[in-house]
Amino acid sequence: MSDTRHDVSREAAEEAVRTLLRWAGEDPAREGLLDTPKRVAKAYQEWFKGYDLDPDEYMARTFKEVCGYDELIVLRDIEYESHCEHHMAPIIGKVHVGYLPNGKVVGISKLARVVEAYAKRFQVQEKMTAQIAGCIERALQPLGVGVVVVGSHECMTTRGVHKRGVSMITSKMLGSFREDARTRAEFLRFIDVGLGR
Repeated sequence: MSDTRHDVSREAAEEAVRTLLRWAGEDPAREGLLDTPKRVAKAYQEWFKGYDLDPDEYMARTFKEVCGYDELIVLRDIEYESHCEHHMAPIIGKVHVGYLPNGKVVGISKLARVVEAYAKRFQVQEKMTAQIAGCIERALQPLGVGVVVVGSHECMTTRGVHKRGVSMITSKMLGSFREDARTRAEFLRFIDVGLGR
């Protein structure tokens, strides 16, 4: 990855970190903080690599030879780490995705990569949920798609109301997952949301 990201040099990013350290009441020249700007810039490259990834590209290679398989496909417990766009605080959780194929399927690792590509951006959980579902729908044109995201938001646990142990659940149901209560119920049963997961 280059030292210039989206028209901002690495030096400018590091100087911004020094500014925040000073604003917090620290001395960026203190021995323990000398390399912090460099470390933070490197961490940002990893935390926000999703801006350099194209989720639709992951879904481009599909398979049609599945012997007529037309039952529910579910990948659950995809762990993710993201950051809230309001406070830049971590969101950590799991994503569950499912779809009802309509003649083609995709490798399961691609579904996990789609989650990663959207999670590694500044996010709002509701938006991320819809983005993942939309990407799967565009690529596979399945009979239905279901996405459930569970997240623990550090902006709520480390600041503001300081409530720990709280998780947020969002869902996006498209096609048969939205229209057919039996399909939706089967998906939710497969992922066991709300049963201590």
